[in-house]
Amino acid sequence: MDRLLRQCGADIPHERALDSNQLEKERGITIASKITSISWKENELNMVDTPGHADFGGEVERVVGMVEGAVLVVDAGEGPLAQTKFVLAKALRYGLRPILLLNKVDRPSVSEERCDEVESLVFDLFANLGASEEQLDFPVLYASAKEGWASSTFTKSPPADAKNMSQLLDAIVKYVPPPTACLDEPFKMLVSMMEKDDYVGRILTGRITSGVVRINDRVHGLRDSDAGVVKIEEGKIVKLRKNKGMVSFDVDAAGAGDIISVAGLKSPSIGHTVAHVEVMAPLPTVELDPPTISMTFGVNDSPLAGLDGTQLTGGKIGDRLLAEAETNLAINVIPGLAESYEVQGRGELQLGILLENMRRESFELSVSPPKVMYKHENGVKLEPIEEVTIEVNEEHVGLVMEALSHRRAEVTDMGPVPGNFGRTRMTLTCPSRGLVGYRSVFSSDTRGTGFMHRAFMAYEKYRGPLGNVRKGVLVSCARGTITSYALVSLEPRGTLFVTPGVEAYDGMIVGEHSRDTDLDVNPVRNKALTNIRSAGNDENVKLSPPRRMTLEEAIGYVASDELIEVTPHHIRLRKRYLDSNKRKTMSKRPKE
Repeated sequence: MDRLLRQCGADIPHERALDSNQLEKERGITIASKITSISWKENELNMVDTPGHADFGGEVERVVGMVEGAVLVVDAGEGPLAQTKFVLAKALRYGLRPILLLNKVDRPSVSEERCDEVESLVFDLFANLGASEEQLDFPVLYASAKEGWASSTFTKSPPADAKNMSQLLDAIVKYVPPPTACLDEPFKMLVSMMEKDDYVGRILTGRITSGVVRINDRVHGLRDSDAGVVKIEEGKIVKLRKNKGMVSFDVDAAGAGDIISVAGLKSPSIGHTVAHVEVMAPLPTVELDPPTISMTFGVNDSPLAGLDGTQLTGGKIGDRLLAEAETNLAINVIPGLAESYEVQGRGELQLGILLENMRRESFELSVSPPKVMYKHENGVKLEPIEEVTIEVNEEHVGLVMEALSHRRAEVTDMGPVPGNFGRTRMTLTCPSRGLVGYRSVFSSDTRGTGFMHRAFMAYEKYRGPLGNVRKGVLVSCARGTITSYALVSLEPRGTLFVTPGVEAYDGMIVGEHSRDTDLDVNPVRNKALTNIRSAGNDENVKLSPPRRMTLEEAIGYVASDELIEVTPHHIRLRKRYLDSNKRKTMSKRPKE
């Protein structure tokens, strides 16, 4: 996207310019879809940049109806991956004819023969996804986004006068049809994105399906319901805004085919229709994939609650979650008991991003481990199954296979990576519950050299209980400040999560036990001082560095009887019941 914007004269201040969210910049991934437009040879091209990760598939689903074509970017060395299949399936389902762009062809390991192999793999993928004959006849281009060029023929380095993106832009103009829309019909627009502004309220973004809209026009919001069409609200347009390049600007009018942002209505949301007051038939909405996991967000009730954050009450947590569900179609929020909320989503990364945003907004909350959302059909229990693509060094294949076998994974394909000696690629199907928390294990097993992509595939018959995928934990049985004296004696018992000087409390998890059972420990114990012993004798204590967990790792690590305490400055693991006697009583009850 950066290269296309630069080619058309946009001022790009830095790489990944459209990824404006702070978390997107930090993690180097696209989380939310971005909309802009460019001008090329008397044509105006509306462009939507979508995330590739399956956890953010809702971003793809809500904007796919705004476009007439797609550019499918595939790594010429890696070939199509699980997430490629996920995004492509959405585009084909909506009748889009993708242009295949093989990227990174300048790499030494990529040859013309390898590009032919990848093209064949993509063709097979199109066919398996039920593509039409027209969609199967896709144009192919070769590119190096790093060097800023695209070519209609294979080359490692085009001539100096062709080192640009003009051939890709020409292909888009040639193969992507203009929108079929009528300016004479009444104004209609399906809302695909929504944001809030302190001055004008809700800003609703979508593509105009028909007609023309102007400032001060009377419009209303419509939605379908079981009882028929519901009129949400009537009002007038107070602001119209368009994006071009990196700039957003106000306009007085917009017509069919334009992607526009409108302000003036307070109630319509994503999936609703904004139309002229004469129109009483809403536009068809987008079909969404079902959520696959759920977590419970509740008030932080630990002994250290309220020391970090300012947003502490269940009401504030609920308002924030409901506001998120309004702008993010892939998240469902269901109020529960005792000021708790069940949040349903596509994966631990998606819910981890939500939690990270709430942390930065000064929220404190306790979070349950993720639960897979099962289905029952004809008395048969079904669970979500994901397709996983893994690429590792040959010496790590055994470790990865052993770990995934405990998680009920089944191998569907396995072989060497073309042009990459000593690397093996595996394709597997695995229950979603088996992949929760696996990414950190995978990174450790492959020493950071492997990569893994996953995407929801289908609901299939329940595959049975998982093997033992985690050790027990070291649980604090006292409150106070953790001491190095206490940690020295605990270190042989397992892996520590904490350092001296940190506050601990009863029921807080301070490490992982070397055995499969939990162990109550005292991490705040001090050396008994006498007139002979002195505090100075502890100065030479040496401890191994603790294991630090990210939010996503913590989500994948906690067991069913544990919680994550999330505050602006700390991520703590704790037992659901802080009292050890209560834990023993509850452990004797039958599990769900």
